[in-house]
Amino acid sequence: MNLTLILFFGFVVLLLLALEWALRKPRYVRNFQTDPHALEGGERHVDYLPQIRQALAAADYDFLSKRVSRVTLRRVRRDRRGIALAYLAALRGDFRSLLRMARVIAVLSPEVAAAHEFERLRLTARFAWQYQMIRWKLMAGFAPLPQLDGLSALVSGFSVRMEAALKELGERAALAAELASSMNRRGLSAV
Repeated sequence: MNLTLILFFGFVVLLLLALEWALRKPRYVRNFQTDPHALEGGERHVDYLPQIRQALAAADYDFLSKRVSRVTLRRVRRDRRGIALAYLAALRGDFRSLLRMARVIAVLSPEVAAAHEFERLRLTARFAWQYQMIRWKLMAGFAPLPQLDGLSALVSGFSVRMEAALKELGERAALAAELASSMNRRGLSAV
């Protein structure tokens, strides 16, 4: 009985330590700016995807492993992983700003259906799941390039849909303004 109790508490302590380790912010990421707008200067995440792909490519590491020491190669891997995590944070920032824009469009659009709201919720859940999976893989030392491409494509597709919705909303506003203007002109001429 006593041994079972000690093993149980030992297991709980071990789980708590593992949780603490998983939730801590890694040292190498602290040195990088992880602000979602860190990669922006009027540019979007898509502009940086080719560089991120190359930085995480296995061929690039193979090339480096033949030319530099193991210590340097480890430092390069760590730095590139930190850069990929900063890119991932910027991707999340882009997605969040697109969600805010979608909420504004939903308020301004008269025919927002429950299906559109459900689609936005589904897209948010899908993004959050993929984001966390990629983040965990990066933190574990893996280079999930296909998943990173997929997440970037998801955000890009959402961006294109938001731009189309804004264009449609602008066209409706212009049509409504033209209609109101023509009605005002008719009202003024009748007076």
